[in-house]
Amino acid sequence: MNAVLLHGLPHDQKQTAVRMLRQAGVEDANLGALLGSLPFGPGDATCGCENELQAVVVGDQQSVDLPCQVFSSNYFRNLLKRHHRGEMPRQAVSDLERWLTQNHDGVWENSWVRIPRELLSPLALEVFERDLLADKSRPQDGRRGDWQKFILEQDGRSLLRVPVSYLLKLSLVQALGCQPELPAALRAHGLSLAEHFLSDNTSPETYSFSVAEAGPEAGLGRQVSRETARRFLLTQLLTQFAERGMGLLETGQRVLVYFAPHPPVRQKQLAACISDAFYRELFMNPCLSGWERGGDKQRYMHLCHEVLTRAQFNALGRLKEAGIILNDLVALPSASNISLANNGTHVSLGSRRLSAALADPAAGLGAPQEKYLGDLVIKFVEHFLPLFVGSYSAAPYRLAFRDFHPEKVLSFLPYQLDYTHLRMLWRRWKKKASLNLRPLGLRLTPFGPPWLDQALSRLFGLRGDLVPDFRLLDYLVAVLSTDQCPALDGTMGNQERLKQDLADQGVFNPSMPIYLLYRQRAWAERGFAGFEGRHYSLFPSLEHDLGRASDLQLLLTALAFQLIASGRLAHAHLPDDPETESERRQIFFGTAVGLPTFFVREDSRNRVLRSILQDTQQTRHSRRYAGYLRVKHDDYRSAAARFICREGRELIQALVLEDTMLDLLQRLERPQHRSAAARLSRGVLEQMGQRDPLRARAEEFNRAAEAYYRDSLRTVNLREAWEVLAADLRGPLMARAQAHPELRDCLRRVLGDLEPGVLLDRSRGAVLAGRASASELTKLINLILIVTRLLALEAAGVDKGEQHGTGDAPVPRTAYR
Repeated sequence: MNAVLLHGLPHDQKQTAVRMLRQAGVEDANLGALLGSLPFGPGDATCGCENELQAVVVGDQQSVDLPCQVFSSNYFRNLLKRHHRGEMPRQAVSDLERWLTQNHDGVWENSWVRIPRELLSPLALEVFERDLLADKSRPQDGRRGDWQKFILEQDGRSLLRVPVSYLLKLSLVQALGCQPELPAALRAHGLSLAEHFLSDNTSPETYSFSVAEAGPEAGLGRQVSRETARRFLLTQLLTQFAERGMGLLETGQRVLVYFAPHPPVRQKQLAACISDAFYRELFMNPCLSGWERGGDKQRYMHLCHEVLTRAQFNALGRLKEAGIILNDLVALPSASNISLANNGTHVSLGSRRLSAALADPAAGLGAPQEKYLGDLVIKFVEHFLPLFVGSYSAAPYRLAFRDFHPEKVLSFLPYQLDYTHLRMLWRRWKKKASLNLRPLGLRLTPFGPPWLDQALSRLFGLRGDLVPDFRLLDYLVAVLSTDQCPALDGTMGNQERLKQDLADQGVFNPSMPIYLLYRQRAWAERGFAGFEGRHYSLFPSLEHDLGRASDLQLLLTALAFQLIASGRLAHAHLPDDPETESERRQIFFGTAVGLPTFFVREDSRNRVLRSILQDTQQTRHSRRYAGYLRVKHDDYRSAAARFICREGRELIQALVLEDTMLDLLQRLERPQHRSAAARLSRGVLEQMGQRDPLRARAEEFNRAAEAYYRDSLRTVNLREAWEVLAADLRGPLMARAQAHPELRDCLRRVLGDLEPGVLLDRSRGAVLAGRASASELTKLINLILIVTRLLALEAAGVDKGEQHGTGDAPVPRTAYR
């Protein structure tokens, strides 16, 4: 490694982490031995994935639950009464009425659904009754206190009222319950998969049916993308089955579930019209599935929403302290924060070697050592996260001139950057967005009254900005440490101390987890030792983007352990003061904004950052900020990629990731053609018939993006997933299923003499068009169950050491929730 990294570091500090890895079984006699025993090295890593999805219900006001709930609510009735008594201006009522009546597309984001009870099978009703329990481990305690909100009577008909996240689980159970001839093993497998459809936050969530690992057929990233594709295809089949097999279509409800990163525009508009308590009643998930005590989990999610809503108001004071808000003229945030409705993907890596060492008392490796190493790995990897932003995943979003109130557009950044970097970022963002009155030579932000801001925008051509990944800016993704309580200094309990420190400042609640971009998954808590990447927004392609990103995440994690094991990376290289932490994270957030440059102190104590900057080509001394270097974002990312290629050369070869690095370099060299942000923006613009996003009105672009994700991209993802299943049914995987006695019998009983490939060819057009019959959908669901059953059996065999003979500790398939 570059000499800058090691200069002046005491020998004992370098050796602390080295000794820990030796306890974990890492051998450093030579490079071959090191790579062969390295955590996350060749043959060691497992991977799981959790996806947050967007759900909409399409229908008219009288048929869809969300408008019915608003119209019939006490909140709406009280609003009308207060207006009629003269206590409230007409505007407060008309905004909500306009939201209800002016929905010409009939698309109701995050609405619940209403299911005729008499159409459900006994099995589905049994599962539903169990999920209504206050404590699933104690059925004698009875139903949870709010059970009545999930059952209603309408026109003499008993209906179940549930969110789409729970509909997916119930649809799978219904498909199983409608097949009395289904083999018991396949039914049991289907019921286990039903628990992978979670009710959490606002949106539906699913997590891996089985862990992925690199194998002879495909590398780790490709296995992850294939597993995600199968899960997405099953999700699409379940929504279509629910429409036909659970009476949704006949009651005027059509359900769509798809990948989309932003809270919808209309949901933001509604949040501005109603109170935070009513917002939670409408949108916060009841957590029916995935939790033993769903009511407790729901109350926790309400707490998170309350804390984040309060934090956005407290941010006003921070912006004033930072000198960004210079007077008391501000635009108040909405009464209800909608950031919990954003959707991303979490990729979790596990290490068999590290997990086995932590499970072995003789190794002498425990939670303190795991924490020490984990914090160091996180700090190292954070320097390279800008490589992912916009390149592999993105969330393009248009901001109009009127949106550039700092108290709104900077969102949670006052809690994630120190004031110096916050001011620098804001100044560069205003310049990028061209908030200039050119004839007067002035730069300004909106004044507040919409009519005035719109007039200024038209008069001076102030078009706003296109942000590559707004999801990372509109959500609290990584809280900043305090001077007294660093989050990543390697000591036990550091994050608990930080949470309490932040709670005292009115920023956080101690019961919430610390938000980090790259989070450790502790062995004692999760059953495996690993790390979770939480920086992913929307992937244009599962295989080409999610798969490649997962491989790069693996490489960076393994590289961190290699540098630690060789004594070339230690905590002292990365000081834990808030300024140093903010210094590296400003690069990540600046990339999400799409800024051209950032600034670093010439005497920065961050030696990893200095090592990367030594290879930049266009860095110069800043003329504005004395003592700072001006660095171009593109230049930094290219230097970071070269750093990986140089320092991880042998590791890249050992992991067979040469194509991944070549793909990364091509994305960085030609971002306008190969990056995720450019490809997603291009898809939206093609749908609009536009070429320049800044020529489109901000709301039109954002609404078009939602439509693109809902229709065009969903179809692309569905076709991609279909091809994965087709490859499964025509390749060696199906041959292995035919050779397995249990699965061979399942294939015969659910398909008869029909070949799986023939069924796939016959039903492809109908499924892609959303008009497949319930019978076709049931057979396809059965096929996916057979494929995932085989993969689960094989993964369990590997976990138990049956295929490697290594004696590695098992990695639970449910560990990646």
